Order: sequence, then structure tokens, then C-alpha cells
Amino acid sequence: MNDSGWAIDIDRDDITQASLVADPPPPLQPGQVRVHIDSYAMTANNITYAVFGKPSGLFGNDQGYWDFFAERDAPGRLPVWGFATVTESAADGVAVGDRFYGYYPMASHAVLDVGKAGPAGFTDVTQRRKTLPPIYNQYQRIDALVDYRAAHHDHWPVFRPLFLTGWLIADQFEDEGDYGAAQILIASASSKTAIGLGFSLARRANRPETVGLTSAANVEALAAQAIYDRVISYDQIFALNAGAPAALVDMAGNGAVTRSVHSHFGNNLKASIVVGKSHWDARADDNGLPGPQRQGFFAPGRSQKRIADWGGAEFGKRIAEAWLAFMAVAPRFAAIDKRRGGDAALAAYREMLAGTPNPKAGIVIEP
Repeated sequence: MNDSGWAIDIDRDDITQASLVADPPPPLQPGQVRVHIDSYAMTANNITYAVFGKPSGLFGNDQGYWDFFAERDAPGRLPVWGFATVTESAADGVAVGDRFYGYYPMASHAVLDVGKAGPAGFTDVTQRRKTLPPIYNQYQRIDALVDYRAAHHDHWPVFRPLFLTGWLIADQFEDEGDYGAAQILIASASSKTAIGLGFSLARRANRPETVGLTSAANVEALAAQAIYDRVISYDQIFALNAGAPAALVDMAGNGAVTRSVHSHFGNNLKASIVVGKSHWDARADDNGLPGPQRQGFFAPGRSQKRIADWGGAEFGKRIAEAWLAFMAVAPRFAAIDKRRGGDAALAAYREMLAGTPNPKAGIVIEP
């Protein structure tokens, strides 16, 4: 791809259709900045963004994840979390060379509309983004992040958004009295969001037992990480004690696993929470499930609730404390697999769709 920049275009109706395209930089309008995307992570979480790219009611309106970086008549641009450096600025309060952590398109460059610029960062105020969850529109100056450490740089895009989601799920469980469960079953337990949840639950003094559910090939290695109290394979679900009240947290969206848990526990399953759709091509199979109605978990909504409850400063303080504790052990959960360029970005996306990446690696793309 030439020096004008590149992007990955994805078919909005068929997320398996993706291509690397030239992306010439448009001239900046007043109030805009152009950034070079320095690095970003590619995880199963990004596949969930693609699955919910089209409007699905997730945001409470007629928007979906494709609306962050593309107009409706254009191919989808997948959102990713990462770091970027300002290369051109027509906005007050943001200078060339400033570096930000935030939400970017899967591309080499991006143009952002700057609002509320200050020492901590700015908010993107592109018209179509104003009605999307605010947490996705915030760009944080790296120098202002109190819990950023240079040694953790590559782990930030890999783990930070997923750890935050896991931490927020753990917070909801505590807030809800664990739904009365004596055991919390976590499906797709080797996923990074699940690891964040397991770690956060383990820090509580009084809590239910945590049971990681994973494929048989992953059981031994995952158990050795000591994230969960127990790790079992999906085919061992029916060996669990159905008399002990349970709750399910489903990171995978795999209908067969969901049905096994609901069928085994029935009304003794006190909550069934859907977090992601990493098994994007698996049939949901939710019809006629015994036990509780499935409920979705939406991290931005939970964040907004806690910011309202605690205030932004206290929310940030609690996240920082939890994150730094997690980063003391995170490198053992995933080594960094660093790749460079547009072809590598497209290949990594296809790997995630196929479910073939190394679970012990965190993929970081350097455009």
C-alpha cells in the first residue's frame, strides 16, 4: 500500500468480506486533527464489534459500531483500541506530536473532530458520534493517564478495554449480591475479558466459587494460571452440582454451551449474562431455554452508571488501582505478538474470524 495511507474495508452485511484499500488523507476542516495510528490490538472483542456493526438496539437507537468511523453508504471500518500521534492539527488545544489512547478505525490514519480539549484529552464530536456511547468518544493524553506505565505500553490495547469490561461485570455481581449464586460459570474462560473478570472476582474476600468453562485442550494450561477456582471443559458441565445456585457469564455466545448450562441448572440458574459474541458464527439457540431470561451486559452503560454513582474521579481511581494490580500479573497471560502494516492487519482480522490466533498471545498491529 502506498504512502497515502491504508484502511481495511469490511462488508457491512458479510463480515468475512474484508479488503485492504488505499485511504488518501482528506484536507482537514477547522476543529479537526489527523492522527497516525501507532499501534492497536486485534482481539475477539473486535469481532463482537463487527457482529454488532449494523444497528441492533445495543445503543438504544438505530446505530451500531459501523457508525463510529463510516457513513451509512460506505463499507464498514472496524473500531480498535490503541495509541495514535497527532500529525496535523486544525484544532485549538491539540498540537502536532500529542499522543492519545482511544478508539480508532482499523487503518493507518484517522481524522477526528475535536471538542472539549483540555489537559486530559478531548472528545470526538463528529455529528454521527454524538449519539453513540460517550466512553468510546474520549481520547486520553498518554501523559495524563495516572495508571499508564511505559513498560505496560503494548499490553494497554490488548488488555485495557477487556479488563475494564471484566472489572465492570465483577462490580455488577457484587452490586447485585451475586444474584444469589454460589458458583459463577464463565464461558470462553481463556478470553481476555473472562480473565479480567476472574481476576477481579478473586480479589474479593467473600464471593462465590468461580468455574472457568473452556475447550478440553485448554483446561490444563488455563487451570495452571490460577485465575479461577476450577477450570472444566464444556463436556463436563453436566458433572457440576446442579443443586448449588449458579450464574452464567457467557463471553462466547455459543448456543450449545448456553443450552447445556440452562438445561443442567434450570431454575437454579439465577442469572445468564451475555457479554460478547466471539463465537460469531455459532447459532444463538436461545428459544425455549429453561431457567432465567438471558440478559445482555453493556460495559459503556455500566461505566456511565458508576460514574454517576461515584463521580468521575472516584471511578478513575478505582479503575487505576485494579488495573495496576492486574498489570503485575498480566504478562503471564499473554505474550505480545507484534505485527506491522496493512497486510498484517488484514491477516490478523481474518485469523480472529477463523478463531485461529494463539490464545497465549496478544496481537498488536503497528500500522
